[in-house]
Amino acid sequence: MKNRLAILFLLCVVSTIQAQVEKIEPPFWWSGMKGETLQLMCYGKNISKYNVDIEGVTITDITKTENSNYLFVTIEAKDISVGKVSIDFKESDKVVFSQAYEFKARRENSAERKGFDSSDVMYLIMPDRFANGNPKNDSNSDTVEKADRSNPGGRHGGDLQGVIDHLDYLKDLGATALWSTPLLEDNEPVYSYHTYAQSDLYKIDPRYGTNEDYKRLASEMHKLDMKLIMDYVTNHWGSKHWMIKDLPTTDWIHQWPEGFRRSNYRMTTQFDSNASKIDAKGCMDGWFDTTMPDMNQSNPLLLNYITQNAIWWIEYADLDGFRVDTYSYNDKEGIAKWTKAIMNEYPNFNIVGEVWMHDQAQMAYWQKDSKIGALDNYNSGLPSVMDFTLHDAIMIMFNEDENAWDKGMIRAYENFTNDFLYPDINNILLFAGNHDTNRINEIYQSDINKYKMAMTLIFTTRGIPQIYYGDEIGMLGNRDKKGDGDIRRDFPGGWSGDVQSAFVSSKEKKGRTNDQEAYHAFTKKVLNWRKDAEVIHKGKLMQFIPFDNVYVYFRYNEEKTVMVIINNSSKNQEIDITRFKEGLKDFKMGTDIITDSNIDVTENFKVQAKTPMIIELK
Repeated sequence: MKNRLAILFLLCVVSTIQAQVEKIEPPFWWSGMKGETLQLMCYGKNISKYNVDIEGVTITDITKTENSNYLFVTIEAKDISVGKVSIDFKESDKVVFSQAYEFKARRENSAERKGFDSSDVMYLIMPDRFANGNPKNDSNSDTVEKADRSNPGGRHGGDLQGVIDHLDYLKDLGATALWSTPLLEDNEPVYSYHTYAQSDLYKIDPRYGTNEDYKRLASEMHKLDMKLIMDYVTNHWGSKHWMIKDLPTTDWIHQWPEGFRRSNYRMTTQFDSNASKIDAKGCMDGWFDTTMPDMNQSNPLLLNYITQNAIWWIEYADLDGFRVDTYSYNDKEGIAKWTKAIMNEYPNFNIVGEVWMHDQAQMAYWQKDSKIGALDNYNSGLPSVMDFTLHDAIMIMFNEDENAWDKGMIRAYENFTNDFLYPDINNILLFAGNHDTNRINEIYQSDINKYKMAMTLIFTTRGIPQIYYGDEIGMLGNRDKKGDGDIRRDFPGGWSGDVQSAFVSSKEKKGRTNDQEAYHAFTKKVLNWRKDAEVIHKGKLMQFIPFDNVYVYFRYNEEKTVMVIINNSSKNQEIDITRFKEGLKDFKMGTDIITDSNIDVTENFKVQAKTPMIIELK
C-alpha cells in the first residue's frame, strides 16, 4: 500500500513538473546560424518565478513581462554545438524541473539557398480547393470547423497530399514555383479554409497534414527542380491563437478602447507627409478584420518572435521564398527589421510583399533601395513587390477593343513607362488574377483570345509571372456577386468522385473538356518555352507606343531578340516593319512560338484580330 501511495505521489509530482513548461518556441534550432543570439519563449503556469540556467550555454538576458506565464530567455547561439542541452528552471538555486532543447545540424549550403527569380513562373493555389489527397484529415478533433464541401465558404478538404499527388501536373504545365496561401493552423469556427487567421505559428493545420508533410512537399518539389514559397502573415494573427488568448504583454497587439477598430486601409498614410497622426494610426494599428488582431511589430519581443519563426520555417522545411501578406500594413520600421534579418541569414533568398496600391511610385517605395523610400529615409530591404497597377490595367484593357488616348493597350504601355521608379524591375511579381480578385476568365466572359493576350503579356514582359490555379483551364468566378468562395472553386478532379478531371488530357477518359484543353495547351506551350528563354528572364525591354490598339515590344540581350505583338483590336492589323526597325535590326526571319509558323520580317505582315504573337527572331 505504501509503495502504491509513493508511486502515485511521484506521478503527481512529475505531472506537476511537466505542466510547468507547456511550450518552448522555437521548439528547436540549428547550429551554425548567422544570428548571434536566440530568444527562447518559455510558456507555462507562473513560469516567470523561476531562474533559468543552461549548462554550457551563455544566457545574455532574461525578460519577464506583466504576464507571469512567460519567460523570454536570450542566449548566445552563434557558435553553439550540435546536440541537446538541458534548460534548468530553478528556485533558490535548486532545479525544480528541466526541459531538453536540441540544436540540429544545418543542411549543406543552407545559408546560400537561391530564392525564386524572373526565370520562374509561380503557380498560386488555395490548398483547401486544389486537391484532396487524404480524406481522413478533412476534419480534425483539434480544430473546430469541419469539412462541408457543399458550403462555398466552408472547408472542402484539399490538403498537402493532394498537392504532392499533382506536382507532375504543375511540372508538365511549365510552372517552376508554387505559392500556396497559408497552411498554418487556423482554428476560427468559420471561414478557416482561408487560413490567414492563424492560431499556431509552428504548426501546419492538421486538416492540411503535418509539419512533416510540408517538409516532404518541399523535398518532392526540389526533386523536380521546383521551388516552394510560403505565404507568411506578419500583420495579424487569428483571434484563436493561443498567445492571443493569454497575451505576453498588453501591447503584443494593438489595443483600442472600444475593443475593435477596423483599419482604414489607407496605406498611403505610411509615407504621406501631410497625413494626420490619427489617420496613420488608424491604418497601421487598426485590425484587418474582427478575427484578425493587429500585431504590434514595434514590440521587440513580438518582432523577434515572428523573425525567428520565419527563419525556423525556412530552415525546417527548406523553403525557397516568402510571399508576405498585407506587407504595407505593418509597422514599417518593424517589418524592415524583420525583412533584413531574414535576408541577412539567407542573402540569395527572395521575399515578395503584397503592396496592394494603385500607383507605381507608392509601390516602388516599398522595394529595397528605393530612391522614393530614401526621400523618406526609409529602406524596407524587401526584394520584390507585386505589380498591382499592371493587374489593374489587365482587368480593363482587353475588354476595350478600339484605340483611344487612354484606353486599350496604352494602359500596358503607360504602366511600363514608370519602370524607372523601381530599383530592381526584374524582381517584380506579375499577375492577371489571384485569390482576392475576380477570375480573369469571368471578366473576359470565357473569351480564350483575351486570355491568350493577357497571359502572353504576363509571360513575356519583365518580372516574375504568377498564374492563379484554374486560370489555365478557363475557370470562372465572380466575388462581387457570389462571394469569395466563387473565385476559389474546387479544381476539377481533385476529389474522388468528381465527374471529370482537369488534371489529365482531353484524350483521356473523363479528362479535360475541349475548352479546358484549349486554355491548357496554350499555357503549357508558352510556359515550357519560357523555361529556357533567358532573354525573357533577364533581357531588356523596348516598347513602342500602341497604334490601332496593337502593342509591340521587344525583349533582347546580346544573343537573342524576341518580338511580342498583341493585337487587341477587333480588326486584323498590318505590322509596318519600318516602324520597328530599331528592334528588328537585321533579322530576316522569325518563328511565332504560339503557332510554330515562320514569318518573313523583312516585309510587312498581318496579325489577326484579338491575337498575340511571340516571335523568336533569327
